[in-house]
Amino acid sequence: MSSPVSLGIDLGTSELKAILMDLDGTVLAHAGVRLSVSRRHSGWSEQAPQDWWQACVQALAQLRAHPAFARVACIGLSGQMHGAVLLGRDDQVLYPAILWDDSRAIAEAQELGAGFADVTGSLPMAGLTAPKLLWLQRHEPEVFQAIDCVLSPKDYLRLRLSGERVSEMSDAAGTLWLDVANREWYGPMVRASGLALQRLPRLVEGGAASAVLTATGLGLPAGVVIAGGGGDNPVAAVGIGAINAGDGFITLGTSAAIVAITDHAAGNPASAVHSFCHALPGRWYTMGAMLAGASCLRWVTRLTGTRDEQALLEQVQAQLPIAQAVPLSAPLFLPYLAGERTPHNDPLLRGGFMNLGHDCTPALLGYAVMEGVGFGLLDALHAVQSAGARVGACALVGGGARSEYWAQLLANILQREIFTLHGSELSACVGAAKLGLMAIGQGAELLQAGMPVKARYQPDVGQQPLLEARYRKFKGLLAAAKTLHGL
Repeated sequence: MSSPVSLGIDLGTSELKAILMDLDGTVLAHAGVRLSVSRRHSGWSEQAPQDWWQACVQALAQLRAHPAFARVACIGLSGQMHGAVLLGRDDQVLYPAILWDDSRAIAEAQELGAGFADVTGSLPMAGLTAPKLLWLQRHEPEVFQAIDCVLSPKDYLRLRLSGERVSEMSDAAGTLWLDVANREWYGPMVRASGLALQRLPRLVEGGAASAVLTATGLGLPAGVVIAGGGGDNPVAAVGIGAINAGDGFITLGTSAAIVAITDHAAGNPASAVHSFCHALPGRWYTMGAMLAGASCLRWVTRLTGTRDEQALLEQVQAQLPIAQAVPLSAPLFLPYLAGERTPHNDPLLRGGFMNLGHDCTPALLGYAVMEGVGFGLLDALHAVQSAGARVGACALVGGGARSEYWAQLLANILQREIFTLHGSELSACVGAAKLGLMAIGQGAELLQAGMPVKARYQPDVGQQPLLEARYRKFKGLLAAAKTLHGL
């Protein structure tokens, strides 16, 4: 019998990616389809779930030409967290999916209050799923009344693949409706959101068999097993081998986060630190999340009219070599272009430059943005440590990991070894494929296998005093930024 192949699918905000992976953990082929976000009102962020499905079909069509496609025996799913997919009785989508960076439900998040935060692992925040349902009840009552089920984004793909309404512990933890320690739906918070438990999908663990393929026309045999899967960060953790207490990593993509794996639920809601379920049973993770990460660099590249991000990075490296300290008087940047979660829990907070002068260049602005994101991650690190999580050397994954300059700067700011990995841009796909193999009782040894280290970056202690001084200035700007609310 031929060796099984796992299909790993990762539904991101800007791209759906898919891979074919064999039992040795080798990625045999990969495909990607870009996605767009609708922002029809200020603070809104939406996508059409049907577009996700079309992207999935297109990605599978790209992979179909590979001989290994015929050997697909299992599917694993990963996806952006906190989105609300609203389905009627006939499984038809009732409303655009409200995404993780949508801030329309600020008032509703405040209304839910902090009473259940120790159980749900997080403070109510506008970006999480539960407040969005209260907003819908208030502003779209007809849609709300028609809701028969609420799914997370990647679970909509499962529905289209199998006809089954299923989720799993890691994505469920991001809804605010889960008892995170006990890994089961938490009725009081569900009811506080205006819902009944019957409106939520059944739950499985990430590596469990959740459904079988029934969709036709994909070139796959019926009966392919679909694993529970998970949210993008915990599944990326599976992909890079961050599965044991004490493991940690930084993700630097559209958003950014610092993640520490734990063997128990360990959050600090008061500092907007999340405690979520890992995609593997008996494991959790503590996370400090930033709403804008590498997207800040894309923004300043566009702002300065620079050709692309790589060109701006080259200007930064030429004018401000990483081995040399920047002037204390260089511009500072607050990376709050979409508000902020950890540690401020303030979706209305906005970013900005300070200390600009006539001599300011695109390179100085680019540096300030990378440093500002680093300082935001340092805020998040301190908050994660306040929850009792241990954070040592950190892998760096996501699009920002492509920049050696940024990796070294993060090592200097965080005063920790930072290491990058070969293939980390596919880490969520690889983690999903690993979970797929688990669902058919294969690939257990792959869980311990990480990805090969690409480079290691040690902190430059000589730059520590200057960066600490700039960090103090950075933190001092927060109060001024908060006074701009509502202007």
